[in-house]
Amino acid sequence: MEDLTDIQRIRHEKLNQIKELGFNPYPPDYNRTHFSGEIVNKFDCYENQTVNIAGRIMAVRKHGKAAFCHIMDSSGRIQIYIRHDQVGEKMFELFKLIDIGDIVGITGEVFKTRTEEITVLVKAIEILSKTLRPLPIVKEKLEEGERTVYDEVTDKEIRYRQRYVDLIVNPEVRDVFTKRTKIIRTLRKFLENKGYLEVETPVLQPLYGGANARPFITHHNALDIDLYLRIADELYLKRLIVGGYDGVFEFGKDFRNEGIDRFHNPEFMMLELYVAFQDYNFMMELVESMISFTVNEVSGTSTIVYQGNEIDFTPPWPRRKMGEVLKEFTGHDIIGKNKQQLLAIAKQLNVSIEARADAGKIIDEIFSELVEPQLIQPTFIIDYPIEISPLAKKHRSENGLVERFEGFIAGKEICNAFSELNDPIDQRQRFEQQVEYLQSGDEEAHVMDEDFVRALEYGMPPTAGLGVGIDRIVMILTDSHSIRDVIFFPHMRPQQKKPETDE
Repeated sequence: MEDLTDIQRIRHEKLNQIKELGFNPYPPDYNRTHFSGEIVNKFDCYENQTVNIAGRIMAVRKHGKAAFCHIMDSSGRIQIYIRHDQVGEKMFELFKLIDIGDIVGITGEVFKTRTEEITVLVKAIEILSKTLRPLPIVKEKLEEGERTVYDEVTDKEIRYRQRYVDLIVNPEVRDVFTKRTKIIRTLRKFLENKGYLEVETPVLQPLYGGANARPFITHHNALDIDLYLRIADELYLKRLIVGGYDGVFEFGKDFRNEGIDRFHNPEFMMLELYVAFQDYNFMMELVESMISFTVNEVSGTSTIVYQGNEIDFTPPWPRRKMGEVLKEFTGHDIIGKNKQQLLAIAKQLNVSIEARADAGKIIDEIFSELVEPQLIQPTFIIDYPIEISPLAKKHRSENGLVERFEGFIAGKEICNAFSELNDPIDQRQRFEQQVEYLQSGDEEAHVMDEDFVRALEYGMPPTAGLGVGIDRIVMILTDSHSIRDVIFFPHMRPQQKKPETDE
């Protein structure tokens, strides 16, 4: 067991004193009848009524044999007023052993103080959970209904590692995750109303595929085989289209063994959708309709502000060819150039390129560095080089390109979509080319998937496919700077142990 700080030792002593008084500091339940928010918002209905509330003590102001406290529950905060002559000696002794952070149950009568603050006069108090660690709050102030907290948790490293503390001390963080749930629910409702079927596909896969990424590898003991955490849902969902479904979608966690930064976490959520007998033009219309619908449902408007930029989601969104937009921002005709020509252009543009990068990777790097950050308003970039799109159908009229688009908002990609490749011979050749890239050192190249090619040989209808980065959508709609702000428990580098100090 770790060494206790002085404050922790005092709390352990108080825990024992509570037990000696005859109170259970961790009872099994509590009969809560009301939430603080409903009492505050409907005071006229509850004035002089007896209520049972429960929550965490967030502030205490003692005045001899009386005290004012603020209790926080999931709906907000409310003041309580406890007096020795109202609760009696034993219960007031219990109160004196209660600290900021403890969870309590209160039975009391609703009234307003002389300063017009809605308050519960305590008739009985119960300890529901005695905390053994202090909350990282030294002082807080409430003036005219506005709360000011001093010395709160502002170190984001601590907030991400100890999200439970972040949620207690910064209740507005809970609003971000409540909004995240509403965003996912709204997207699901939109797709269900279209008649598409929500499905589940394997997370553990004998082959990884559906994207260019390094996988996480694990081992199944009973079968004595290596398995991969999926990097995408795509190939299994397209197998279902082969099987006869007209439209399937999945909200799923994907895993990519890649770097961590403001926009990347190795575990993330994707929405993938596949619709039979449609192409990427259909999917562009669906995406702009779905995202704008979600923005309006969640935010009540089609225009929001993200990191200082006003963004209008009203359809239609501009459609820009990748070659044209590259020329606009770089001054070079890039599509169709060979590797050596592209390396020379990249050098002129001061874009760093890995030595083993093929032509497609060079184009992608130039685009990511010089074009992507400029795409603030919702924009579709269409018609990509075939080299970087191994699962997309060849363009019906442009040699060397595929029918693919990516959607960009606030300078980042939020979705990727194709007219899906359904020619099994072409697909096999693309996989074989990817295997060559893999063997030459590209760890993110696609592996050969014989079973998927076999599925295509049974016949897949023309299909439109889509992948949407849910975490990035949530970032934009909650005005969050980092993906870590919208994932409850983001992955972090192991923390060096440091001795705790008293608050």
